[in-house]
Amino acid sequence: MDKLKKGKVNNNVRQYRRLIDLTQEEFAQKIGVHRQTIIAIEKQKYEPSIGVVLMISLVLKEPIEKLFFFHEE
Repeated sequence: MDKLKKGKVNNNVRQYRRLIDLTQEEFAQKIGVHRQTIIAIEKQKYEPSIGVVLMISLVLKEPIEKLFFFHEE
């Protein structure tokens, strides 16, 4: 069996948020998190829970795999 390689989850959340012209504050309110959480997610400093990921996908109207992707190290 192949070993899983270590990697990091990256995202395109900022780009898709800007496409629908939402501020970080508006986006955070729609998702139900603090603006600081959005900042951390967009700066790739925080990997959100699956619940937050699902809400992000719902608000941005984009599939999860377009928003979040695995980057092998």
